[in-house]
Amino acid sequence: MVTKLDIQTRTTVLGGQAFGTAGAYEKIAGTIRFAVDPGHPANSGITDIGLAPRNADGRVEFSGDFYLLKPVDPRKGNGRLLLDVANRGRKVALGVFNSAVRVPDPAAAADFGNGFLMRHGYTVAWVGWQHDVPRRDGLMALDVPNARGITGFIRCELRPNARIATLPLADRYHIPHPVADLADPAARVTVREHGAAAPVELPRSAWRFPDPAHIEMNGGFTPGAIYDIVYRSAEAPVTGLGFLAVRDTGSWLRWGTEANGNPCAGTIERSYLFGLSQSGRFLRHMLFLGLDEDEQGRMAFDAIIPHVAGGRRGEFNLRLGQPSLNATEAVGSLPPFSDPEVLARVQKRGRVPKIFAINTSAEYWRGDASLVHTDIEGRRDVEPPAFVRNYLFASTQHTPGTIPPPPADPNTGSRGHHLFNIVDYSPLLRAALVNLDRWVSNGIEPPASVFPRLADKTAVEAESLGAYYRKLPGLRFPERVARPAPVDFGPDIERGIAAYPPKVGAPYRTYVSAVDADGNELAGIRPVEILAPVATFTGWNPRHADQGAPGDLMSMMGTTLAFARTKAAREANGDPRLSIAERYPSRAAFLEKTREVAQKLVAARHLLAEDIEAIVERAGLRWDLLVEEAATV
Repeated sequence: MVTKLDIQTRTTVLGGQAFGTAGAYEKIAGTIRFAVDPGHPANSGITDIGLAPRNADGRVEFSGDFYLLKPVDPRKGNGRLLLDVANRGRKVALGVFNSAVRVPDPAAAADFGNGFLMRHGYTVAWVGWQHDVPRRDGLMALDVPNARGITGFIRCELRPNARIATLPLADRYHIPHPVADLADPAARVTVREHGAAAPVELPRSAWRFPDPAHIEMNGGFTPGAIYDIVYRSAEAPVTGLGFLAVRDTGSWLRWGTEANGNPCAGTIERSYLFGLSQSGRFLRHMLFLGLDEDEQGRMAFDAIIPHVAGGRRGEFNLRLGQPSLNATEAVGSLPPFSDPEVLARVQKRGRVPKIFAINTSAEYWRGDASLVHTDIEGRRDVEPPAFVRNYLFASTQHTPGTIPPPPADPNTGSRGHHLFNIVDYSPLLRAALVNLDRWVSNGIEPPASVFPRLADKTAVEAESLGAYYRKLPGLRFPERVARPAPVDFGPDIERGIAAYPPKVGAPYRTYVSAVDADGNELAGIRPVEILAPVATFTGWNPRHADQGAPGDLMSMMGTTLAFARTKAAREANGDPRLSIAERYPSRAAFLEKTREVAQKLVAARHLLAEDIEAIVERAGLRWDLLVEEAATV
């Protein structure tokens, strides 16, 4: 439960500028404090909570960063809370729902984008939930106690994109679990040349720990290779307290009183929870454990949106867990995968939140998203429960595409073989939130689930599309498609304790969407970019050769491959796709076609009418980038 909110700043947004009928907004930032009963059934599933220090009342204390955007006059709001589970400490809701730039402290008009969430009257909240996020650059973190007396092994996966001698023992900027003994002979390192290669153990003389937070490789790490480091650490933060921070923040903002310092007291009628990517996997894990009920037995959230989570979870409740870990052969790839199995606990109790599970093509091509809606053998479709909708945003990459796409950046890994995918699925996400709210508030059934199905042959094995894609001039089809495999972490994994290295079995059978004559996906919600296309858009993009392992796919990024401008040009290149000139007599005709298909999506409730003009305007930018600018190259 929340014990206190220490407010550090409270200011009016944009000098009191009104967001439509919702009026002015204010932002509140500070520290939120918790104390939970480790023996309570709602908390007892947290790994090692019984080993955490307790206060005089026998409760476990922890605290996190807090941030809130709310209408100054709550009567002008819509009475809805959207709690955005921070992604690696970063706020993402304004970026994807408002089509805004992502910043840690939104202050300028551009930081609020088109103002969608504000114009619709949402209260938007964030809380730090991740213990390994550093307090820098406005990132949001959680301070948790260590489990007493714990020493154990941890596995860290590193994949450098450039030759470098020393790397931190963590994903990107996260805080590593420190090495207990720099000379520990039990520490080991294995390396795989690429995603399908067998691991090879490196001799201890080939590497060393220069300090408790880093590893150094003689001659440098090989770009594109995958390194697994297993070492002992003596610091074991109680990772799973992150679930309770999110749960109790949502519950307190809805049910807490003004006397207890709740800035939203008496104003929240409905509460929704959103998580993207890593934080979407966090939500799948939270639902799997049934940790969305507070100590008073109340459902903290009416609806939950695990977005681009695929079929995975994570090390969110593991002893010596790394919430930041994005490895495939990891605890996050353990079954169950399908919606009915993951949600069995919440369904059994009889009270369930409404759930929108949304994925892009990228999660299917990384090999796990189809497991959400097939049996584990990959032989038959499995329909989601009645309280769930499962959507694929067809031919999209992990995050919304931009025009122009981001430039190549080999230092961050943002460098693919092809131009990145520019499909913007944010309008689809805005419509999904409206549909979800109507379902919760008014009982209006949302559009049916749409995803690749074996029954109608829209679910196909990724490799089967190679014959088509290899016909497209200039397109490089991946040599390898990764898939999760059964991993055995020993008999104590159900208690959140992993044994390393795990035993790995044969990969699961997984699927992607079939494609049309343009190479765009047939299954799922098809955005305007593929209903009025000027290119082939995929959820995959091979790694650039300069970054190593070019036969593997990049993480999360997709491809844009423009159509030929004329029939003569496509015939000269052997391109099977109709040219731009064969489809549209002019730019104006293309924009009119875009408007037409957008209106049909509005009728199907997959777009909002308020977005049509912006969608047509963006279509003009797409034409200029892929047709007009291409003609001058």
